[in-house]
Amino acid sequence: MIHVAFYDAKPYDKPSFERYGEVRGLRFKYLETKLNEDTAELAKGCEAVCVFVNDTVNAAVIDRLQALGVRLIALRSAGYNNVDVKHAYKKIHVVHVPAYSPYAVAEHTMALLLTSVRRIHKAYNRTREFNFSLSGLTGFDFHGKTVGVIGTGKIGRIFINICRGFGMKVVAYDPFPAPDSGIEYVTPDELYARSDVISLHCPLTEDSRHMIDEKAISKMKKGAVIVNTSRGALIDAEALLKGIKERKIGAACLDVYEEEADVFFEDRSGHILDDDLLSRLISMPNVIVTSHQAFLTEEALSNIAETTVNNILSCFENGGACDNELCYRCGNIERCKKERKEKCF
Repeated sequence: MIHVAFYDAKPYDKPSFERYGEVRGLRFKYLETKLNEDTAELAKGCEAVCVFVNDTVNAAVIDRLQALGVRLIALRSAGYNNVDVKHAYKKIHVVHVPAYSPYAVAEHTMALLLTSVRRIHKAYNRTREFNFSLSGLTGFDFHGKTVGVIGTGKIGRIFINICRGFGMKVVAYDPFPAPDSGIEYVTPDELYARSDVISLHCPLTEDSRHMIDEKAISKMKKGAVIVNTSRGALIDAEALLKGIKERKIGAACLDVYEEEADVFFEDRSGHILDDDLLSRLISMPNVIVTSHQAFLTEEALSNIAETTVNNILSCFENGGACDNELCYRCGNIERCKKERKEKCF
């Protein structure tokens, strides 16, 4: 029996993990609290921890988990910017779920875009009050418009296919272009200048942090729409708000936010929101915010649970090799050049 401390557990997480895990010898200790330096002690007696995007897995947390006998950090997400992978090397193994449902995220991206541009959210609120006026609901056709996609991994390419279905022109930027994809790759500056819509589908790294800042926004078309369903810190939120107030940005669709950790995934409706920047963004009539729900489909939840369970079992069985291990051994983390036939350490 492998005991796993499951942090930041939500009701929608449990059915899939119970279905895939408990029949295969995993015993989950579900914890509503997030993992941080104060809550790491709750993993005592567990061989592994299962964490999500807003858990804090810094050097101090990693050292405490190691002292408690934890041998594995299992992310139930693709992103790992909240984990100090370099510090974890030779201490605790780290695994993630590189792909669970790229369709879920890509489709949510288009849903946000359609809702914003066609003012569907405003029309919904009006008609519930029997207000059938069309004033202020004018949108624009997607057909013939140019969408700039930053990041052409699985999610980005699926979103590109959706956009092509609408008759949109596509340009893209990625430091690692997809070969033989038929995608027109351009520089970031050219993408900003040409795009009517800019959609972010890239990981958060030191190089990509605040890639959408005041300088980038100044190079965009007036009225450009920005969509982010990737990681909040890709956008400098202060610069975004400034661009909106100056009428440079036509609309923003955000499923993620840089300081979301203490806000998203929780019911804050009965509380005063302390984050003034988020409050101001939400108050803007041309901003739509969803609370990191792009991944949330039945298919994605099932795939996340199945892959996470397989990752955990792989690390404790068959010599411990796992295809989804994040390793700092060669400095490339995901793009590790060595064949994964053994543990990274």
